[in-house]
Amino acid sequence: MIIFARLHRNLEPVETLGELIFGLIMVLTFTIGAKLLGPEEATDGRELLAAAIGCNLAWGIIDGFLFVLGRVFERRRVATFMQSLRSAQDADSGLAALHAELAGDLADLGDPEDRLRFYKSIMSEVHRRPPEGIRVTSEDLRGAALVCILVLATAIPAAIPFLLIGDQYLALRVSNAILIGLLFLVGFHWGRHVGSKPWISGTLIMSVGVVLVLVAIPLGG
Repeated sequence: MIIFARLHRNLEPVETLGELIFGLIMVLTFTIGAKLLGPEEATDGRELLAAAIGCNLAWGIIDGFLFVLGRVFERRRVATFMQSLRSAQDADSGLAALHAELAGDLADLGDPEDRLRFYKSIMSEVHRRPPEGIRVTSEDLRGAALVCILVLATAIPAAIPFLLIGDQYLALRVSNAILIGLLFLVGFHWGRHVGSKPWISGTLIMSVGVVLVLVAIPLGG
């Protein structure tokens, strides 16, 4: 999907998935909870929804800040590692450190000689390039803004029933159904993205999301 392709210019796919699920669970905690009211009890759905949107906005801002913090910390970690390569006692110890840092996943599938040449090229580049300052970049800020928007956007579908249905209790429960359906759609799309069975992924994400909500409600979430 084009919208996800644009998001992933600044966010990793797993970050997009996590923020969407987090936002949906946050709203569901409010709307499914609602003190588990029945239709005979008074339900101020609009006030409840306003609180849910406000909560998602607050957590979107917090998550955006944590996103920037994580990116800067990781950049600092990499810079510290590069400095340790520059100050390595000999080439072999530097190459061993690189192997420990980069080993795993697809890197281990490569030919050992090709991998060694790659490590040596990194060592050469590290010694040639002067240390760079660590700062917050425009990409970090765009990513943080997208994180905030994703968390906040998950609350918008929950508002639609309250604009179309006069019965507040019915609107609340329709809102629940929409959010649960969106959990399934997020899992379905994720399954297609990673090459697993979309229907199974969608059902799993939806089920786990609802279970997490039901766990959060009695704990005061």
